[in-house]
Amino acid sequence: MIFFMIMLFGCKSDIKTIHIYGEIDTLPEMIAKDIEFIQSDSGAVQALLTSPLMNKYSGKKRYIEFPEGFKVQFFDSLLNVKSFMVANYGISYEQKKRMEAYKNVVVINNEKNEKLNTEHLIWDQSKKKIFSNVAVKITTKDEVIYGDSLESDETFNKYEIINPRGTINVEDDDGE
Repeated sequence: MIFFMIMLFGCKSDIKTIHIYGEIDTLPEMIAKDIEFIQSDSGAVQALLTSPLMNKYSGKKRYIEFPEGFKVQFFDSLLNVKSFMVANYGISYEQKKRMEAYKNVVVINNEKNEKLNTEHLIWDQSKKKIFSNVAVKITTKDEVIYGDSLESDETFNKYEIINPRGTINVEDDDGE
């Protein structure tokens, strides 16, 4: 009987602890394999996202996770691939219209034959911009440029590098 009384008073119910565990989203609301998601505007296909695995989480901060990586292709009006982005991990915040790519991020502009490498890249879908606040490397057919960060349009056509260095060709005012 004494043992039972000790156990009864030894156990307590901490409402704060129970409440905290109830708020944690540990399991995805939806899991999908081999997904393809098409982004279009007025019927014109603009982008295609593919991934081997997608986890969708609900709650206060809804997001979609791509734990096995993803690929996004950006198209012109004739459905030619203008550029594409791949990464080993991605997370998309639906409400913010923002996607973040991590680990071995590569962006290739097919029209200019340029390649961007970084470890973290953010795609702001509402502003149609991509940017990185970590080291970047851009490879062109005759240049290799390194920088501390980057901002670009989503097709990686026009970009600005912060603190550029490397092999950079500069044209004269005469265009030579």
